[in-house]
Amino acid sequence: MAEGRPTISTHVLDLELGTPAAGVAVDLSRIGADGSVLDLALGRTTDRDGRVADLLGDVDLAAGIYEIRFDVAAHDIDKKRRPRFFWTVALHFEVTDTSRSYHVPLLLSPYGLATYRGS
Repeated sequence: MAEGRPTISTHVLDLELGTPAAGVAVDLSRIGADGSVLDLALGRTTDRDGRVADLLGDVDLAAGIYEIRFDVAAHDIDKKRRPRFFWTVALHFEVTDTSRSYHVPLLLSPYGLATYRGS
């Protein structure tokens, strides 16, 4: 990744265990004005620190609506947690300023989750 190049990143934290959520599958798509879906990053997984530093890869950041989809059920299965309440989390957000990076963290617990626009 070139220094200063805007990107989209994420960080997933397991609030129940107080640890990063490693191995969570994360997909990124851009939603067109006509509702079409452009898949940008499929099959990425969070690293041992629960992060994906650059979801865009070689794709330039463009203005528009994006979706980050997290497969949180696989994380719960790996941790042998039952019951699983959340299976998939899909977050939609709008990129308006393509000169800055966007960080979208996800905080998980068995029956709750939170997110925010990070820095």
